[in-house]
Amino acid sequence: MEEVKQQLELLSRYGVECVIVGGVAAALHGSSIPTYDLDVCYARNPANLEKLAAALQTVHARLRGAPEDIPFILDAETLRRGLNFTFNTNIGSLDLLGEVRGIGYYEDVLVGSMTYELFGYQFAVIEIGKLIVAKRTAGRAKDLIAIPELEAIQERQLMDR
Repeated sequence: MEEVKQQLELLSRYGVECVIVGGVAAALHGSSIPTYDLDVCYARNPANLEKLAAALQTVHARLRGAPEDIPFILDAETLRRGLNFTFNTNIGSLDLLGEVRGIGYYEDVLVGSMTYELFGYQFAVIEIGKLIVAKRTAGRAKDLIAIPELEAIQERQLMDR
Protein backbone atom coordinates (compact mmCIF):
# COMPACT_ATOMS: atom_id res chain seq x y z
CA MET A 1 0.00 0.00 0.00
CA GLU A 2 3.04 2.27 0.35
CA GLU A 3 3.28 2.47 -3.44
CA VAL A 4 -0.36 3.50 -3.74
CA LYS A 5 0.24 6.18 -1.11
CA GLN A 6 3.21 7.53 -3.08
CA GLN A 7 1.21 7.49 -6.31
CA LEU A 8 -1.71 9.35 -4.76
CA GLU A 9 0.66 11.90 -3.25
CA LEU A 10 2.26 12.39 -6.68
CA LEU A 11 -1.08 12.94 -8.42
CA SER A 12 -2.19 15.34 -5.71
CA ARG A 13 1.09 17.25 -5.64
CA TYR A 14 0.75 17.92 -9.39
CA GLY A 15 -2.97 18.72 -9.14
CA VAL A 16 -3.99 15.97 -11.56
CA GLU A 17 -7.76 15.72 -12.02
CA CYS A 18 -8.66 12.06 -11.67
CA VAL A 19 -11.09 9.56 -10.19
CA ILE A 20 -9.87 6.43 -8.42
CA VAL A 21 -11.28 3.31 -10.09
CA GLY A 22 -10.38 -0.39 -9.99
CA GLY A 23 -9.14 -2.36 -7.01
CA VAL A 24 -8.27 0.59 -4.80
CA ALA A 25 -11.79 1.96 -5.30
CA ALA A 26 -13.21 -1.47 -4.49
CA ALA A 27 -11.12 -1.60 -1.30
CA LEU A 28 -12.32 1.87 -0.28
CA HIS A 29 -15.90 0.68 -0.71
CA GLY A 30 -15.13 -2.27 1.60
CA SER A 31 -13.89 -5.06 -0.66
CA SER A 32 -11.56 -7.60 0.92
CA ILE A 33 -9.87 -8.50 -2.37
CA PRO A 34 -6.25 -7.28 -2.36
CA THR A 35 -4.97 -4.94 -5.05
CA TYR A 36 -1.42 -4.14 -6.05
CA ASP A 37 -1.69 -1.13 -8.32
CA LEU A 38 -3.56 2.12 -8.71
CA ASP A 39 -6.05 2.70 -11.52
CA VAL A 40 -7.33 6.21 -12.16
CA CYS A 41 -9.54 7.75 -14.81
CA TYR A 42 -8.01 11.10 -15.74
CA ALA A 43 -9.40 14.29 -17.27
CA ARG A 44 -8.18 14.77 -20.83
CA ASN A 45 -8.18 18.57 -20.98
CA PRO A 46 -4.87 20.13 -22.11
CA ALA A 47 -3.92 21.55 -18.70
CA ASN A 48 -4.47 18.22 -16.96
CA LEU A 49 -2.48 16.34 -19.61
CA GLU A 50 0.44 18.73 -18.98
CA LYS A 51 0.24 18.12 -15.22
CA LEU A 52 -0.02 14.37 -15.71
CA ALA A 53 2.95 14.23 -18.07
CA ALA A 54 5.07 16.31 -15.68
CA ALA A 55 4.14 14.05 -12.75
CA LEU A 56 4.92 10.87 -14.70
CA GLN A 57 8.29 12.18 -15.84
CA THR A 58 9.40 12.64 -12.22
CA VAL A 59 8.88 8.92 -11.49
CA HIS A 60 10.43 7.70 -14.75
CA ALA A 61 7.20 6.17 -16.06
CA ARG A 62 7.68 3.50 -18.72
CA LEU A 63 5.06 1.65 -20.71
CA ARG A 64 4.40 -1.69 -19.01
CA GLY A 65 4.97 -4.65 -21.29
CA ALA A 66 6.64 -2.64 -24.07
CA PRO A 67 10.20 -3.48 -25.15
CA GLU A 68 12.76 -1.12 -23.60
CA ASP A 69 14.14 -0.13 -27.03
CA ILE A 70 10.81 1.21 -28.34
CA PRO A 71 10.98 5.00 -28.36
CA PHE A 72 8.35 6.60 -26.16
CA ILE A 73 8.13 10.32 -25.53
CA LEU A 74 6.20 10.97 -22.35
CA ASP A 75 4.56 14.34 -22.84
CA ALA A 76 1.08 15.85 -22.98
CA GLU A 77 0.85 15.32 -26.74
CA THR A 78 1.53 11.59 -26.39
CA LEU A 79 -1.11 11.34 -23.67
CA ARG A 80 -3.55 13.26 -25.88
CA ARG A 81 -2.94 10.87 -28.79
CA GLY A 82 -3.47 7.81 -26.59
CA LEU A 83 -6.24 6.93 -24.20
CA ASN A 84 -5.49 4.17 -21.71
CA PHE A 85 -1.93 3.64 -20.49
CA THR A 86 -0.30 1.12 -18.17
CA PHE A 87 2.96 2.30 -16.64
CA ASN A 88 5.73 0.94 -14.48
CA THR A 89 7.22 3.73 -12.40
CA ASN A 90 9.79 4.17 -9.64
CA ILE A 91 6.81 4.08 -7.26
CA GLY A 92 4.98 1.04 -8.67
CA SER A 93 2.45 0.18 -11.35
CA LEU A 94 0.04 2.92 -12.36
CA ASP A 95 -2.83 2.51 -14.81
CA LEU A 96 -4.25 5.65 -16.41
CA LEU A 97 -7.62 5.35 -18.07
CA GLY A 98 -8.91 8.04 -20.37
CA GLU A 99 -12.04 5.95 -20.68
CA VAL A 100 -13.58 3.35 -18.37
CA ARG A 101 -15.34 0.76 -20.51
CA GLY A 102 -19.03 0.60 -19.74
CA ILE A 103 -19.01 4.03 -18.05
CA GLY A 104 -17.31 6.59 -20.28
CA TYR A 105 -14.76 9.35 -19.84
CA TYR A 106 -13.60 11.28 -16.77
CA GLU A 107 -16.69 13.50 -16.66
CA ASP A 108 -18.96 10.43 -16.76
CA VAL A 109 -16.98 8.61 -14.08
CA LEU A 110 -16.90 11.71 -11.86
CA VAL A 111 -20.71 11.99 -11.72
CA GLY A 112 -21.91 10.40 -8.49
CA SER A 113 -18.38 9.76 -7.23
CA MET A 114 -17.61 10.00 -3.52
CA THR A 115 -14.80 12.08 -2.04
CA TYR A 116 -12.35 10.34 0.28
CA GLU A 117 -9.52 11.86 2.25
CA LEU A 118 -6.48 9.67 1.67
CA PHE A 119 -3.10 10.46 3.20
CA GLY A 120 -4.18 14.05 3.73
CA TYR A 121 -5.44 14.59 0.16
CA GLN A 122 -8.97 14.65 -1.28
CA PHE A 123 -9.75 12.15 -4.05
CA ALA A 124 -12.86 11.31 -6.03
CA VAL A 125 -13.68 7.58 -5.97
CA ILE A 126 -15.98 5.95 -8.51
CA GLU A 127 -19.51 5.22 -7.27
CA ILE A 128 -19.93 1.52 -6.41
CA GLY A 129 -22.67 0.87 -8.98
CA LYS A 130 -20.46 2.24 -11.75
CA LEU A 131 -17.53 0.20 -10.45
CA ILE A 132 -19.64 -2.96 -10.72
CA VAL A 133 -20.63 -2.06 -14.30
CA ALA A 134 -16.99 -1.37 -15.19
CA LYS A 135 -15.81 -4.67 -13.75
CA ARG A 136 -18.59 -6.59 -15.51
CA THR A 137 -17.77 -4.84 -18.81
CA ALA A 138 -14.04 -5.55 -18.43
CA GLY A 139 -14.91 -9.23 -18.09
CA ARG A 140 -11.51 -10.32 -16.81
CA ALA A 141 -11.50 -13.18 -14.29
CA LYS A 142 -10.14 -10.94 -11.51
CA ASP A 143 -12.93 -8.42 -12.15
CA LEU A 144 -15.72 -10.99 -12.33
CA ILE A 145 -14.58 -12.55 -9.03
CA ALA A 146 -14.98 -9.16 -7.31
CA ILE A 147 -18.54 -8.50 -8.47
CA PRO A 148 -20.52 -10.64 -5.95
CA GLU A 149 -18.76 -9.00 -2.99
CA LEU A 150 -19.23 -5.51 -4.45
CA GLU A 151 -22.92 -6.21 -5.07
CA ALA A 152 -23.31 -7.35 -1.45
CA ILE A 153 -21.59 -4.16 -0.25
CA GLN A 154 -23.84 -2.07 -2.49
CA GLU A 155 -26.95 -3.85 -1.17
CA ARG A 156 -25.84 -3.25 2.41
CA GLN A 157 -25.24 0.44 1.63
CA LEU A 158 -28.73 0.75 0.19
CA MET A 159 -30.27 -0.94 3.25
CA ASP A 160 -28.37 1.40 5.59
CA ARG A 161 -29.87 4.51 3.98
